[in-house]
Amino acid sequence: MSPTSHFLSGTVLVALVASTISVSAFYLPGAAPHDYKEGEKVDLFVNALTPMLPGSDDAKLRSLINYDYYYPKFHFCEPPNGAHKQPESLGSILFGDRIFDSPYDIRMLQDNATCKSLCTSSIPAEDAKFVNDRIREDYGLNWLVDGLPAAEMKVDLKSRDTFFDMGFNLGNDDGPNEERPLLNNHYDIVLRYHSPSPGKNRIVGVLVWPSSRGGSQDGPLDCDFRAPPMILSELEDNQVRYSYRVMWNESSTPWATRWDNYLHIFDPRIHWFSLVNSLVIVVFLCAMVSMIVYRSVSRDISRYNAIEFSEDVQEDWGWKLVHGEVFRTPNNPLVLSALVGNGAQLCSMVGVTLIFALLGFLSPSNRGSLATVMMICWTLFGSVGGYVSSRVYASLGGTERRKNAFFTATALPIFIFLIVFLLNLFLITAHSSGAVPFGTMLLIVLLWFGISAPLSAVGAYFGARRGAISHPVRVNPIPRQIPPPPKYLRPWATALLGGILPFGAAFVELYFVLSSLFASRAYYAFGFLALTAGVVGLTTATVTILFTYFILCAEEYRWHWRAFLTGGGSAFWLLAYGLFYWVSRLSLDSFSSVILYLGYLFLLVLLDFLVTGAIGFLATYWAIRRLYGSIRID
Repeated sequence: MSPTSHFLSGTVLVALVASTISVSAFYLPGAAPHDYKEGEKVDLFVNALTPMLPGSDDAKLRSLINYDYYYPKFHFCEPPNGAHKQPESLGSILFGDRIFDSPYDIRMLQDNATCKSLCTSSIPAEDAKFVNDRIREDYGLNWLVDGLPAAEMKVDLKSRDTFFDMGFNLGNDDGPNEERPLLNNHYDIVLRYHSPSPGKNRIVGVLVWPSSRGGSQDGPLDCDFRAPPMILSELEDNQVRYSYRVMWNESSTPWATRWDNYLHIFDPRIHWFSLVNSLVIVVFLCAMVSMIVYRSVSRDISRYNAIEFSEDVQEDWGWKLVHGEVFRTPNNPLVLSALVGNGAQLCSMVGVTLIFALLGFLSPSNRGSLATVMMICWTLFGSVGGYVSSRVYASLGGTERRKNAFFTATALPIFIFLIVFLLNLFLITAHSSGAVPFGTMLLIVLLWFGISAPLSAVGAYFGARRGAISHPVRVNPIPRQIPPPPKYLRPWATALLGGILPFGAAFVELYFVLSSLFASRAYYAFGFLALTAGVVGLTTATVTILFTYFILCAEEYRWHWRAFLTGGGSAFWLLAYGLFYWVSRLSLDSFSSVILYLGYLFLLVLLDFLVTGAIGFLATYWAIRRLYGSIRID
């Protein structure tokens, strides 16, 4: 995947309560199947080669670099008139898709089980070493037929369910000699079709069984002959004949549910266990916070309100002692309000995207629709970021509103764009197909400069017109001294402690998300993800309010930045988990792959920090206004 797709997908940690957990595939309203007539040409498109995670539990991913199917060093067969690139959506490009046509001649229900020669290709010795290295790194081929990905049929060892695992191996690295891997140069293609009525045939499944066939490459072609394996020599040029055989298999699976075989959730019990565990955590936490706040705060409020205001009134204590400081302008209010605004924009984007995914509007046959919707939502919700940032800035006592609006609209996009641009340079240097083309980069800049930034300015204008949020108490003219806080209430400690529970509610789901992002495994459990995200958002808000209450009781009134850091504390644990995932599931040999993974991980951590930090700050701001609005102040 390209860098943009990684950091966009990694933002899916936001408060959202979903009403469904169904993950069965269904299509956009109005989408129609293609009815093939007998003898009609069936196009087979080829996509980029991607590293795959082997099936064994101790296997590790060895690369993060994608390659075009027609990258010259592979020497795959090309169409007679040259390969033509297929039009793709913005999201498809960002996800690293590079789709071309192919020379495969497939006719509906014809040439059943007929062995065909595709071409004979010459692979030089130096290119043979490149291909062998890609086989050792478990690269897979990705084909598309009628919008369905070519797959291998596999069995889930835990649930014993049969499913289609998208993609198939370029070669085999566990042959008789591991130093010389086997190249798959023959493909048995099984096309499953469904006929709802005579003369109408619909493709509902694409399976491929690759095999390695060496020996004489110019003799008679026999697909059933047990040939020795194809081993590429790295000392001399190689002749490789690519062949294929198409077999038609009638299926009872209707077109509307053809994706069910692909949308396999590995061990759904783990997802349920994670979700139930998260719900138990958040219920316990909410009950604990409610009990503490209700009993303590209610007692304090009753005590304060019962006091007759006179000269001999006893001195305030606890959180009421800082009532004249709690709404004092914090340090760097412009930066804080911009971060909160950008976090609110990301929250809105992810929430709407998850709703679309849950309702089935992001059809799996429409490649890249998820990233496209995320980009569109992020662009349109620039108004949300500008509005929230403007109101928060005014409420914090800021006066440079134009500067705040400009900083909100430009700082984060420019910072992320620079990181993505640098990572893209590494992809270009590695000749990866995941490198985002210049035209797409320019389009993203135009989306930001032409739509998102103006909408952010419009939102900032309306936020400024709405004005600052009213505070229930006045701020003292002279700030009071702050006693040294306990060690467990220092900023770094509250961030780490406050981030444990939100991270604990989501870390099981994080494994599947990271596997999807980095190990070319599709993730479809949007129901589980949405519910988990809702639990994470609620837990983040509750934990931040609780720690802020403890801070105020310790007479520390500088809660603004602490609330944002405490809310975003789960990002630090996400970083630690990302490094653990690197050690346990990745074995990256190239420097480019290491830099790419660390860059992707940093972007995921940054965006998670903004989302959860904004949730924590806004929830705490609401709670503090309610708290100090409940007591009488002299």
